[in-house]
Amino acid sequence: MNAKKRLDQSPDLVLLPLGGTGEIGMNCYCYGVGPASAREWLMVDLGVKFGDERDPGVDVILPDVGFITKNRKKFQGLVVTHAHEDHIGAIAHLWPQLQCEVHCTPFAAELLKLKLIEHGLDEEVPVITHKPGAKFHLGSFKLEFIPVTHSIPESCALFIDTAHGNVLHSGDWKIDLSPQLGHHIAEKRLRELGEKGVDALVCDSTNVLREGLSPSEKDVAATLHHIIAHAPGRVAVTTFASHVERISCAVRAARAAGREVVIAGRAMRNTIEAARKCGYLKDAGAFLDIEEFGYLPNDRIMLLCTGSQGEPRAAIARIAEDSHPQIALEKGDLVIFSARTIPGNEKEVGAVINNLSKLDIDVITPDEALVHSSGHPRQGELRQMYEWVKPKVLVPMHGEPRHLRAHAKFAAAQGIAETLILEDFKIARLTPGAAEIIDEAPGGRLHLDGKLIVPAEDGPARQRRKLSFAGIVHVSLQVSEKLDLRDVVLKADGLPAHMEPDLEELAEDAFTAMPRARRKDDATVEEAVRTAIRRACDDIWGKKPVCKVTVLRS
Repeated sequence: MNAKKRLDQSPDLVLLPLGGTGEIGMNCYCYGVGPASAREWLMVDLGVKFGDERDPGVDVILPDVGFITKNRKKFQGLVVTHAHEDHIGAIAHLWPQLQCEVHCTPFAAELLKLKLIEHGLDEEVPVITHKPGAKFHLGSFKLEFIPVTHSIPESCALFIDTAHGNVLHSGDWKIDLSPQLGHHIAEKRLRELGEKGVDALVCDSTNVLREGLSPSEKDVAATLHHIIAHAPGRVAVTTFASHVERISCAVRAARAAGREVVIAGRAMRNTIEAARKCGYLKDAGAFLDIEEFGYLPNDRIMLLCTGSQGEPRAAIARIAEDSHPQIALEKGDLVIFSARTIPGNEKEVGAVINNLSKLDIDVITPDEALVHSSGHPRQGELRQMYEWVKPKVLVPMHGEPRHLRAHAKFAAAQGIAETLILEDFKIARLTPGAAEIIDEAPGGRLHLDGKLIVPAEDGPARQRRKLSFAGIVHVSLQVSEKLDLRDVVLKADGLPAHMEPDLEELAEDAFTAMPRARRKDDATVEEAVRTAIRRACDDIWGKKPVCKVTVLRS
């Protein structure tokens, strides 16, 4: 038996990320235990990331879970660390492939239920809830939800214990000693795990480039209280729809200033409803219907709305364009962006702020005041976690390549003996022995394109990218039985209009220049005309459009 075969059959604890290492978003991490031929699998989180201009027409991007579906007999289930879109957003889309139990906290279950209802899966998906701090088993995996502080209720790290080693999967977290809603980070339990021995820490890397400690939500609440108390006109606060703690802080500030609260945005209303079902926002009081916004004095109203990332259909974007059917702001009013701009959304957020400025509306962002605190750990918090947990191995996750590399360097500088930088689809052995990459799984990306899930690599978005760059030319050639050209019709979209007549003449010339023997074959005719059109466009315009040629024979 060769060394490779022995390695394949060793009883390992392995990690396979299908998303989340190399990007921020689309978190999906698979842990395996046992020899490769009989390995049990556990999935932690199943999220999305949002499409951008590189993928025109694509709403969200999903991880390809085909490797797990092929190993479904040994797949024990999905565990959700918290209810953010980049951790649960793909479940409703991909569960039909997985057909598994979903384990999560009660708040995550409430938000997930809304997504399952939209997809007609609420009666099919077995969602099992566990309170933060709970212990449970899935196959050979002994699991424990470890409460952590983050920007959504009931966030948990996951401790995974197996016969071949253990791992602490941090999920998204920060250290906030003064949370304004929900539980504190379970420092005592993390210290206990560290004393017993943690083989590997798979850890959030989002804010590793920032020194010091994250501001507390208590400090953000104080800033919001001051700003809202001194605002002379209407106030609108836009934040992440899922940030229940921030919603609670803003509402308390509004109540202290004698303001009523109006909610705009379906996602935020859904979050508030889910939070109240789980016992949160008990003291927030009643919220007014959106229709009442215009009937209250300017200094007696606060709007809580979606759109902090510049989403074009969200409430604040429509207000900024002065196109919202029920809400309008005017000179002297104030909009607070109580959220950081996610990388890639800068243009959209900037456009909303500029539109508000054109209306002479004041805007406050996190660059100007402490109106937001990230839910991810800075270097000081990472150092504290290392001291509590004392991991033998550190594996960075939840970050772009620069974050992962910086996190590995930082951890090594803090005395962690081993660090391992992973890429999506690489299989890493965590224990026993040295942590290293031992294999690779097939994988990729999926696009949610309208209502359909399509491959990212060879899907329609790739063709749309070409169309967006240089347009399309379609040529129809009508050829007689004697192989003469009867007619040519050319239509172009996305090209300078004056080029169309010249290109039609060029298509005719390309056909007539062909020997009659070659005119018999449609593919030969199509390729000759297509090549001539694209070369001419490149010479005249400097771009090569997509070109489609159809031969009609009569």
